[in-house]
Amino acid sequence: MSRRAAYDRLERLFARLSHVEQALGMLHWDMATMMPPGGAASRAEQLATLKALHHEMLTGREVRDLIEAAEGEDLDPWQRANLREIRRDWLHASAVPARLVEDLSRACSASEMIWRKARAEADFAAVAGPLAEVLRLTREVAAIKSQALGIAPYDALLDQYEPGGRAAAIDAIFDDLGAFLPGFLQKVLERQTPAPAGPRGPFPVERQKALGLRMMEVLGFEFEHGRLDVSQHPFCGGTPDDLRITTRYDEQDFMSSLMGVLHETGHALYERGLPAAWRHQPVGRARGMSLHESQSLLMEMQACRSREFLSFAAPVMAETFETGGGAGWDAEILYAANVRVDPGYIRIEADEVTYPAHVILRYRLEKALVAGDLQVADIPAAWNGQLRELLGLVPPDDRQGCLQDIHWFDGAIGYFPTYTLGAMTAAQLFDAAARAVPEMGAAIAAGDFRPLLSWLRAEVHGRASSLTIDELLTHATGRPLDAAVFKDHLRRRYLS
Repeated sequence: MSRRAAYDRLERLFARLSHVEQALGMLHWDMATMMPPGGAASRAEQLATLKALHHEMLTGREVRDLIEAAEGEDLDPWQRANLREIRRDWLHASAVPARLVEDLSRACSASEMIWRKARAEADFAAVAGPLAEVLRLTREVAAIKSQALGIAPYDALLDQYEPGGRAAAIDAIFDDLGAFLPGFLQKVLERQTPAPAGPRGPFPVERQKALGLRMMEVLGFEFEHGRLDVSQHPFCGGTPDDLRITTRYDEQDFMSSLMGVLHETGHALYERGLPAAWRHQPVGRARGMSLHESQSLLMEMQACRSREFLSFAAPVMAETFETGGGAGWDAEILYAANVRVDPGYIRIEADEVTYPAHVILRYRLEKALVAGDLQVADIPAAWNGQLRELLGLVPPDDRQGCLQDIHWFDGAIGYFPTYTLGAMTAAQLFDAAARAVPEMGAAIAAGDFRPLLSWLRAEVHGRASSLTIDELLTHATGRPLDAAVFKDHLRRRYLS
């Protein structure tokens, strides 16, 4: 008998589980991009059935025994890390009854489809009931996992997206940022000069798409392993071998769509760079959502909003829109537009300085929802009050307020803090890459992302989930997450 008989059986089981997860991912992509509205009910049943099947496979009676037996077997470091991640998956899944998994899946599917219409019509009341059901079931999951894992209910939800993440640590980071950002924002706004005239639309959608496809290729995206489509909310889905990126277009503002494409390409490059040998094992997955967000924000905010990238991109943009160049396509004008600070209502359109305020708002509200301190009916008023406090703004309607994000309506509660943790991680990784690869800036200015991508492949992507987030960051940058690096980046970019 093999010295790793139990472990080998677990690997076979988790490869099958991975295939189910990937099928679920493709069904979600289709639901967001191609599925007609009339398919919603049958799709909800498909998703619920597959999630229940996945849950049954993961929580079968023999899995715990196999995990215990594998602990005593002769495993190499990657196998040992894989077993750790297997145990983590099993602990999360085994705590929740199959009935609750199916109920939550159906509730999320129904809520998401109603949200699409409610958002377009700025009608929060239309989706309040479905959201309340999602929240009720999510709180039930949180309570069960809290008891099983020995952590607070919100932490149990957060841990699904950020392994080892805890609200106490995030509170300290966000309190620090919350104290720093208002004064910093005021300084930036005082120094900021009027925006120079940039390119004027309309920018035809087909040319915007052509520009996005070209820039995806510049960053290193492989089109034999992915594609670009349209959805109401931009995202990156699919599998490491079949990546699906979506964006949305505005004919008066090509840069918003382009930066969304570059952001999602960062996610796709991370997935594509995960080690092929561990493709269908838990250790081969991305190491949590803050690290995933760091990869998208590193590409979008750190690299592609830089002077170096825009000096390369400006003539390509002018050529794509057939304007013949001109002052509006000057790289410095484009740079000024891309680092302009302008507090607004929409998170995904927010500048780098005000973006954390949008995340802090959502983090506070979702914690209150899980704790029962905030009711669904009171979300619009609480949202508007928080935005007024943080940025001095009140949304004109709920479409630009509490209906703008899909996350809560799709059951992703506990996810939002990873966005700002990801921005901080992106700054720290990009700083380390620039020090390790001195020629990186000049390469980006020439449209060559290979030096940056090679460093990321070696230091981040290729390590997958073999290390904890703190271990990975310390290995790559010399220290765990440090807010000082993010603050220094903001000072250099916006006050220098």
